[in-house]
Amino acid sequence: MQKIASLAIIFAISPTVMATTDNELINKGKYLSQLADCYACHTATGGEPYAGGLSFKTPFGVIYSTNITSDKTQGIGDYSFEDFDRAMRHGVAPKGNLYPAMPYTSFDKITQEDMRALYVYFMNTKPSSQANLDNDVMFPANIRLGLKGWNLLNHKPQEFAADNSKSDSWNRGNYILNSFGHCGECHTPRDMTMAMDHSKHYQGAMIGNVWAPDITSQSLIEQGWSSQDIKDLLGTGYSRKGTVVGEMYTAIYHSLSKFDEQDLHASAVYLLDSDEDVPGKPLTFNAQANTGEGYQLYMGYCASCHGIEGEGKPNFAPGLAGNESLAHENSINLLVATLYGIKPQFYSTLVSFDAMPGYDNKLNDEELTNLVNYLKAAFTNSTIRFTVKEMGVLRKEVEGNQENAAH
Repeated sequence: MQKIASLAIIFAISPTVMATTDNELINKGKYLSQLADCYACHTATGGEPYAGGLSFKTPFGVIYSTNITSDKTQGIGDYSFEDFDRAMRHGVAPKGNLYPAMPYTSFDKITQEDMRALYVYFMNTKPSSQANLDNDVMFPANIRLGLKGWNLLNHKPQEFAADNSKSDSWNRGNYILNSFGHCGECHTPRDMTMAMDHSKHYQGAMIGNVWAPDITSQSLIEQGWSSQDIKDLLGTGYSRKGTVVGEMYTAIYHSLSKFDEQDLHASAVYLLDSDEDVPGKPLTFNAQANTGEGYQLYMGYCASCHGIEGEGKPNFAPGLAGNESLAHENSINLLVATLYGIKPQFYSTLVSFDAMPGYDNKLNDEELTNLVNYLKAAFTNSTIRFTVKEMGVLRKEVEGNQENAAH
């Protein structure tokens, strides 16, 4: 009788225990979906969450993100876990191969335990009956069968394996940034087949009209990034080294700013390859550069917002002293911001920036050269200076990129 009574108690509480477990798994999956930035790619402007329809302009045509809600007709509600895992890890959905615009070449590193949590979460999202849009992709990229060959050539799925010579924090940072965060998809150059060149991991690449900069530990340390700078930028979209633009803005807003403190710390440890706190380098302001036409242009166009010494104004305009876009060898982002401006950026109730106007129609090549050279001389330690001819060539490149910007 005692055994029967015990079993009765177990059966009585089992539904509650199971519900609690399911809720924990759903909550974990939700957090992991934020790490993976699923919302930003699968939610069109003004559209229903995860219902797809966001366009991505690629060299082969326009690809639209798909509906990944729990709807059984338009979404993925009828996926088994095996279907979900195969799509996420191998890029093969029940209806065919996925384009590698879906970063399954990074998601393959997700552990089975975490993949299960993601699956449970998406099976419990609000269903949307929004129909998927047809891609507008040129021949032969429109033949999905060819993606099988691409996968054979470029994709060898491999679940994450920790490096035993590194700390737990470093391995956690490695895991979340290279699987869920799929940072390499933007910051790693691609080869002729448009696959990531893993020999140049994180060394920077063009994404639409902007440059996803080199974020190797060597480059970050050389540029003077501190551990706190990394945490500030990932957590709020702004640090003393500047703010983010382009697709990184949405990645910060929907994904990286959701990282908990432990994962922010792990990200900084991994990116700077140091378990110790990295102090960074002092910001730069060289008052001796305050002469000539470049200085006059700065005072006329820029100083009222960014400050006479490049100190910036909180929640209005970022600082320029030590700014990464100025200091970096690649000046594409500097020209994009100067010529075309930056839209208002709202990261949170505490961090936001006003719109920056563009000066494409106000600065000729000579004026642009003088202004950029002044910015580099006054606010960075960079020795790079442009001739008017070099600036003209770079300007044309930036203008071409702008015309072909992704979205």
